[in-house]
Amino acid sequence: MSRYDELRDALRAGEPVALATVVEGANLGAKLLVKPDGRASGSLGDANLDRVVARDARGELEAGLTSTRHYGAHGEARERDVSVFIESFALPPRMIIFGAVDFTAALAKVAKVLGHRVTVCDARAVFATVLRFPMADEVVNDWPDRYLAKVGDELGPRDAICVLTHDHKFDVPAIAAAVKTEVGYLGAMGSRRTHDQRTVRLREAGLTDGEIARVMSPIGLDIGARTPEETAVAVCAEVIALRTGRRAQSLRDTAGPIH
Repeated sequence: MSRYDELRDALRAGEPVALATVVEGANLGAKLLVKPDGRASGSLGDANLDRVVARDARGELEAGLTSTRHYGAHGEARERDVSVFIESFALPPRMIIFGAVDFTAALAKVAKVLGHRVTVCDARAVFATVLRFPMADEVVNDWPDRYLAKVGDELGPRDAICVLTHDHKFDVPAIAAAVKTEVGYLGAMGSRRTHDQRTVRLREAGLTDGEIARVMSPIGLDIGARTPEETAVAVCAEVIALRTGRRAQSLRDTAGPIH
């Protein structure tokens, strides 16, 4: 089976995969197909080069990036004998929204436009319904911490968790469970006063200052958002800025009114 056949089968099965191709140097056109768990098929012509490229391809796949990297003939760093194009075919980033509130529908819509796979989760079945959130990929009736116990291991740097519940009995367990995952963005809605009160409860729940510092709260960039739709834009912009490492003024890092 060719690498392209394997790539086709992986894409049809909805499996993330990276394809590395030599675009300059010896063995031009040679290919290596890499799975997230490190399994690889094919060869770029050298066992050490295969090992190094497979490691780098896993990193690119995890970050959802595509790039050209340069190596020595045997995978040496800081050399340019071989150029390898690493193309990532990553799954859509996930956004898990805890809380079936008024802002949830707007955030789910904007996140979908940006290519996220959106889950709305709320323990209150009367509020969390497909009828209220038809734009979501799935609507789950469960407690946040119990849901994250099931899916938390699947989350990575490209994914986001947004806690919109405004209720300590929901958001404290949600945040406490979220900080144990590798999720790239964790935001919580509420005023500065609400977050100060939440911080006390998070410490009482055993979270460290470092874990609490992961929480972007008040949630979103400081763009003066007022409506649910504007707030959704502010939140998604913050998700993008945090993922790309760009400097942008977050409400968490400013003072004064949040609207």
